[in-house]
Amino acid sequence: MVEETNCDIQIANAISHLREQWGELKPEIAIICGSGWGELSELFANSLSVSYQNIPGMSATTVTGHAGNLHLCEINRKQILIFQGRRHLYEGVGWGPIRFPVLLASKLGTKNLLVTNAAGGINSSFKVGSLMLIEDHLNFMASNPLIGPISDPKIPRFPDQTEVYNIELRNRMEEVAKVNDCPLNRGVYVALSGPAFETPAEIKAFTILGADAVGMSTVPEAMLGHALGMKVVAISCISNLAAGISREKLSHEDVSQAAKIALPEMKKLISSFLADLLG
Repeated sequence: MVEETNCDIQIANAISHLREQWGELKPEIAIICGSGWGELSELFANSLSVSYQNIPGMSATTVTGHAGNLHLCEINRKQILIFQGRRHLYEGVGWGPIRFPVLLASKLGTKNLLVTNAAGGINSSFKVGSLMLIEDHLNFMASNPLIGPISDPKIPRFPDQTEVYNIELRNRMEEVAKVNDCPLNRGVYVALSGPAFETPAEIKAFTILGADAVGMSTVPEAMLGHALGMKVVAISCISNLAAGISREKLSHEDVSQAAKIALPEMKKLISSFLADLLG
């Protein structure tokens, strides 16, 4: 039996606080929004929201484009949790704040997890503003969120990684994209710790290894959600071309700007996917 930890207590306190604010909580899906994806909350006119800072165990985001709010939304009377912004390993606060949203969603009984990000395009056929469905990943973060004591009895000590990204949800996403005429690439995402962008030599190496896009997030949440038994699906917005492919110097401002341009397609795809999943 797993001993109660400080994280367990914080999760319990967070759930108690949210139920006091919102009443009964039985979310069907949780969405973690990366850079440029926070505006997905605008899809829901009557959503309820609370700042991360007001939720026990959570803390303020530190990166531009990550608002740091939790939204409770509904489709067909089915609840959706939208985490508007995430914490990152490069912030130097450890795995705790990164794991917390996934553990919280799981404790609430959430079965599905959608993880989003803005990524650099490595695949030469990808264009800025296009979307990529993640089929698999390469973890080059030099660590992973499953190291340490087991934080939930549902997590095996040695989780299988054959299908981190659920094939059923991937098929649903691709079918919805086709029906709604939303161009959707497929590919492998490579995760680094950041915060520096990658060098041209690193991008060449990742190309040889089979990566199609690169970023600094998503893999930790996907690994943890999968280990908890959640069905995971993940989408990247290709917000810049990676170093050595792009002729321009990279900046977070350019990433944010590209995501804004792609936002209408992002909203159309995700709203259609949620309607299909929760219909």
